[in-house]
Amino acid sequence: MFGEFFMNVLLMLLCYLYILFIILISSRTNKLLHVSQKASRKFLHAMIGNLPLIIPFFTSNIYPVLVAAPFILVTFFASPYSPFKNISEKLKGLADITEEGHYLGLVFYAVSYTFLPLFFASKPHVIAAGILPMAYGDSAASIVGEKYGKRRYKLVADKSLEGSIAMFLASFFSLTISLLFFSSLYSFSVLGKIFPALAAATVATLVESFTPLGFDNLTVPIFSALVFLLLSGGI
Repeated sequence: MFGEFFMNVLLMLLCYLYILFIILISSRTNKLLHVSQKASRKFLHAMIGNLPLIIPFFTSNIYPVLVAAPFILVTFFASPYSPFKNISEKLKGLADITEEGHYLGLVFYAVSYTFLPLFFASKPHVIAAGILPMAYGDSAASIVGEKYGKRRYKLVADKSLEGSIAMFLASFFSLTISLLFFSSLYSFSVLGKIFPALAAATVATLVESFTPLGFDNLTVPIFSALVFLLLSGGI
């Protein structure tokens, strides 16, 4: 009993260290490697998106929730909306990698990361279906759209066809790779999950094109996870 508790706490600590390390690296890459602030943000999004791969190794559903939940407050206190300006100053490195006009984006990302394990920690592939399109899909859409986006369209926010295609491909590819990993731990066939993965990637791309500001960090994970879950046979 104590050994199991110790292992879960150790995994939590490793997750915290990983998150803090990625935040630290992201806040410095633009200065050290001379990359854009946007590239630093997207690196953060993508790398944090790998955390669902750790969830199968927890022995209780509460621990993944406890990993994510504190970062709702941390990211909020780092935002311009924080009531504690001294804290936001200390968290300036995190605040600096939030996108202008999307100051609550990281807060919504933390909310999604808390909400999904709260209900689906026993099915981490469902969590991955929500998180990975946001982590890798949205990052690819942003980078490709900015550099190569020529065919523009506007539903709510300004988007590009090239960016949307990149989001779909990156979402589907990253989710498929994760399913290969999860299938080695759970009794399901990857082929049986291909159609739900395609649907999740499609829905994620559509939802992202309709969602303004940083709200896609909330809408994309929830809708893509639910579509994947429903087409996989439900709960």
